[in-house]
Amino acid sequence: MLILFIIIGTIALFLILVKLNLNHQFNKAVKMLLGQPIPDRSRIFNLRQLDGLPEPAQRYFKHVLKIGQTYINQVSLTHGGQFKMEPDKAWLDIEGEQYFTTPKPGFVWKGSTWLFTAFDSYINESGRLMAWVLSIFKVADSKGGSFDEGELQRWLAESVWFPTNLLPSQWLSWSAIDPQTAKLSFNYKNVSFFFTVLFNEIGEIVQMETQRFMSEGKREAWLCQFSEYHNRNGVVIPILGKVTWLLEKGDFCYARFRVKTIKYDWIKS
Repeated sequence: MLILFIIIGTIALFLILVKLNLNHQFNKAVKMLLGQPIPDRSRIFNLRQLDGLPEPAQRYFKHVLKIGQTYINQVSLTHGGQFKMEPDKAWLDIEGEQYFTTPKPGFVWKGSTWLFTAFDSYINESGRLMAWVLSIFKVADSKGGSFDEGELQRWLAESVWFPTNLLPSQWLSWSAIDPQTAKLSFNYKNVSFFFTVLFNEIGEIVQMETQRFMSEGKREAWLCQFSEYHNRNGVVIPILGKVTWLLEKGDFCYARFRVKTIKYDWIKS
């Protein structure tokens, strides 16, 4: 019996140490992300910035932002939801923690289920995805050009949670398609792509679609859908998000997230 207790205790201690190590890695990445200086905290939203924008984009910014809204530089959020690893697999409950920066594109995300823990990030112009089964066995550590692009696409799509980041800038521009749709073009460093953005009647972004690398060397249609807009910290944002690969063999929805908490600019540098 004593030997059994020792074995159980050793396994428990090992699992605790593994979890502490993952948390340390995540916190280290967050510290690196948020340690970057913010060049200007005085930028504010004004209607002149909407001149020349497609009508649905103008409607969106007037709906989600107040005149005089300070640009959001740092974001912290938590979410719940579900995640699916393969089209024929069951949904897994997931809890996530995420941090963003906007003056310089960047984010760090940790998602945890009973089966796996995953880190997704874009820091210092480098994208990376890591995953561990049972928080012990590393099964993925991917980086390189396709991941740089893919993580930037995730960062831009999730800007609906901090919409001053979608205002025109040196990297970002809008062009018209039709009364409900606009093209959002992004060019940062050596990465360029665009989203086709669909708006509803009241000016909410309901979906964003682009071509994203699903496997090395092959892009597929990647669709982000948003709903249930609410006022959070004076900004109107969607609480629900759903992400789907649009494949020839059939759509594969793999993530359904609900924002729990969100904070803006809580760190002063």
